Amino acid sequence: MFGLDNKDTRMLLVVAVLTLCAPFILNPFPTDSAMAQFNAGYPDLMQRFVIFGIFAVGFNILFGLTGYLSFGHAAFLGVGSYSAVWMFKLLSMNVVPAILLSVVISGLFALVIGFVSLRRSGIYFSILTLAFAQMSFNLAYSVLTPITNGETGLQLTLDDPRILGVSATADGSIPVTSLFGLEMRSTFEMVVGPWAFQFNAGYYLCALILLAAFYLSIRIFRSPFGMMLRAVKSNQQRMNYTGLNTKPYTLAAFVISGMYAGLAGGLMASMDPLAGAERMQWTASGEVVLMTILGGAGTLIGPVLGAGFIKYFENIFSKINDNVLHSWFSFMPDGIEDFVVFIIHPFIGKGWHLTLGILFMLVVVFLPGGLVEGGQRIAKWAKKRKGKDSATPGKTTPAE
Repeated sequence: MFGLDNKDTRMLLVVAVLTLCAPFILNPFPTDSAMAQFNAGYPDLMQRFVIFGIFAVGFNILFGLTGYLSFGHAAFLGVGSYSAVWMFKLLSMNVVPAILLSVVISGLFALVIGFVSLRRSGIYFSILTLAFAQMSFNLAYSVLTPITNGETGLQLTLDDPRILGVSATADGSIPVTSLFGLEMRSTFEMVVGPWAFQFNAGYYLCALILLAAFYLSIRIFRSPFGMMLRAVKSNQQRMNYTGLNTKPYTLAAFVISGMYAGLAGGLMASMDPLAGAERMQWTASGEVVLMTILGGAGTLIGPVLGAGFIKYFENIFSKINDNVLHSWFSFMPDGIEDFVVFIIHPFIGKGWHLTLGILFMLVVVFLPGGLVEGGQRIAKWAKKRKGKDSATPGKTTPAE
């Protein structure tokens, strides 16, 4: 199916089911229950799941296949966001031209940075990419303020020329982003008993693009080009000794990865037309590294799982405060309730990074292959257990 073998087709179908049915999967608890705090089926968070999934899938093409660790991929995310917002300001509020421009500009930017950075490998390559990212951040924050609007961030105004659209709506407000008339913020809510499911147009656009990006990454992984990138990761020096120039392959992987990041940045701006320099900081680059390693570097579905895992913790656990904890443990005696809240308090709210750090440490120590390795171990254990349960003791017949 689609030129994929059975295993890859099943994986693509799994990702399709998870993304398209996310409003149901991410809302397991009734809206008015105490556990509704852990529901994640609202549009803003679902959009972040798939957008950062695209970002991580693209980063995995570089890091997972070639072994080149970039600490500056957030620069392409920021460039994509700025490009998309400028397209909204100058041309129209249609997201298609904005997304296309963000991919093209990020690809050209990645070509320049990759051409210089790939002259070195290992830690020197990582430091070069980090340096370029920090230079890009400082340029966007202070030097290029006519283009980026500095620390305030680039956003839409009523004075934008917008050649193929209106600068203001009939009621005097700023137009919203759309896909040929379908507004990205339009949301349909379906209430089923105590559950409320939200279906957002912007989320489903991002989800379809994630499926296309994931399919493309599978084709890259299974192609001769992908095999060449794996060979670079295995032993680039030996390949150079044979007379094969590996730089065009690594540069192509870097540019493709940068275009994925630009696509993610363009989608972020399409959902919320705002671009700021903070998207280019080194912390954003480190975040995508964590997503890829946590999910499983070099695997296909791992980066998507890692992106969802981290964004879930960032948005759900960071909102749990002492009042929520007290409501959960109100059935306990006052002294014990206060003690339990005191113990849990450092791991939630502003301290959610501590919980994420502990989980990341546990994954690295016990699951070096990431969440994908954990799933594979569970599958093998279940298969082994099923085999034992289905086995019947053999009969023996007495000798005559």
